[in-house]
Amino acid sequence: MTTRLDRTANRALSPGLPARFSLTPKTTLAGRLDGAWWPRSRDLAAELPALTDALAGRWGRITRVLVHPGHWLVVPRKVAITGHVLHVGWFTEQDPDKVILLSYRTGRCDLLVIPPETEPASAARLMTAAALPGSILTAGSLMSGEAATSRRTREARSGEDTWESEGGAGPTPQPYPAAHPVVGARMIPLPGYMRVTTWRP
Repeated sequence: MTTRLDRTANRALSPGLPARFSLTPKTTLAGRLDGAWWPRSRDLAAELPALTDALAGRWGRITRVLVHPGHWLVVPRKVAITGHVLHVGWFTEQDPDKVILLSYRTGRCDLLVIPPETEPASAARLMTAAALPGSILTAGSLMSGEAATSRRTREARSGEDTWESEGGAGPTPQPYPAAHPVVGARMIPLPGYMRVTTWRP
């Protein structure tokens, strides 16, 4: 993906859909991440206002954001946020699956960035894993682990589809009724001359 640095983006955006994110609960256990963010697009200028507004209650006013340029189509230098301007920086050395938000009041917040095209089940697993208190997993390791989990799930699903298409699923057809008495039926002994005997040579 080619990333373009936009030095002029400073547009006020109309309120859109709420941000999709998870945060670690307040605890003394410090982990590598403070949660996860699942943006709806790769348009950073369109996605940041909803995220920073949602985080303001816990982290205070977010003043600066640091991203990896490979995750976004355009990296604006400034983004207009409610009541102030957010400064955006980028570093190629930064984990591409992470965004760093800086606040004067609270300090630093590191969030896993879940790609917009991620399936909901995978995104839910990632949001839960990134919000575990005290986790030592990095953003990159969470993403690679989820990629392996998704691959195994697809392979298992493909195996089940093959099994069913080859007739491996469902009950075995029984052309004749099962040879057992009906539950609750009254058994009447047959007279001796009607009993079946097995002839053996």
